[in-house]
Amino acid sequence: MVDGIVESFSELSDPRRPGRVQHKLLDILVIAVSAVIAGAETWTDIANYGAMKQAWLATFLDLSDGVPSHDTFRRVFTLINPNNFEQCFYRWVTGYAEALDREVIAIDGKTVRRSFNKGTQQGPLHIVSAFATEQGLSLGQLAVDGKSNEITAVPELLDSLSLAGNIVTLDAMGCQRAIAQKILDQQADYILALKGNQGNRHKAVVNYCEAACLSRSAPLKPFYDAFDETHGRLVRRRAWVCPEASELDALRDWPGIRNVLAIETIRSVAHSHEVQAEIRYYLTSCDDAPEVLVQAVRRHWAIENSLHWVLDVTFREDDARSRDKVATRSFALLRKMALNSVRQDKSNKFSLRGRRQNAGWNNDYMAHLLFGGAKKPVSAENGFNA
Repeated sequence: MVDGIVESFSELSDPRRPGRVQHKLLDILVIAVSAVIAGAETWTDIANYGAMKQAWLATFLDLSDGVPSHDTFRRVFTLINPNNFEQCFYRWVTGYAEALDREVIAIDGKTVRRSFNKGTQQGPLHIVSAFATEQGLSLGQLAVDGKSNEITAVPELLDSLSLAGNIVTLDAMGCQRAIAQKILDQQADYILALKGNQGNRHKAVVNYCEAACLSRSAPLKPFYDAFDETHGRLVRRRAWVCPEASELDALRDWPGIRNVLAIETIRSVAHSHEVQAEIRYYLTSCDDAPEVLVQAVRRHWAIENSLHWVLDVTFREDDARSRDKVATRSFALLRKMALNSVRQDKSNKFSLRGRRQNAGWNNDYMAHLLFGGAKKPVSAENGFNA
């Protein structure tokens, strides 16, 4: 893992003035990632971790000038070019991620809620992320000033990813013709949630599916009809694939569309008479088996459950109080680096929280996370100080 960081982040530009640098940029990065793995939530936490683990860190880092102060960590990650940092992150992830056929890559945004600044009337930072749902890996991120700007951020994020052969899923905010075309241009397919923001297109699809799928006399039967009883809820899901709907006049200008999906979800809560029904619609360029399409739709929610929820609950991202946009964006990427590192470990059955605690307490386990199972850190001759 560390060797991968050396290779992938070697092109990360150092924002500090030459001749006034005491600590190597990659050393600062590795200390920061290690500290966040171990539970650090602030720049002070990172500096404290480095001070407490200095003897161990010095076995593979150049700490001849000691451990950087919290001000140094904060200043470096505030001055660093965030676009450059995120490009290096993507190279690092793709260096160890498995190449899976038809991976579902979910894209969605999350607000870092306490990153606002009332004094300058700065709203909280909103970060759009790409998530490989099969492997549970964060692939990249792009920051914007608010959820309403997701539409402009998604195409830029797509440009930074290699998507060929995969399925990209987005919610209704990303259901735009330009975004669909950009995905197709990368030899990938899309599944886009269709809602009222698409006006006439949404209305036309709803009317078609009501007549063709949902009414009692509808000619199309669901290809998928299953019950799921978990967490005290009984859920029935039915799904239809409607290739003919792609020929509706309202969709004739939609790039590459092959099918329209309609998915009905009926939920009832145990010990309650409350029943909730919802019908969701999707536009897709996929020509996969219907079962694959339904699974891809369900996998999209992994970005909420396995990324955003974990960042909030396990890494306490929403509690992070940071006013500087670049520092907030940099720390968000450090959390994703830590999460990817911990999630890659399949050697034990600890929870993510347990693995982070173990890494903080046990240098051997931290070395296992950082060095891909090596018993000892790589030496200075073969590692960072080569």
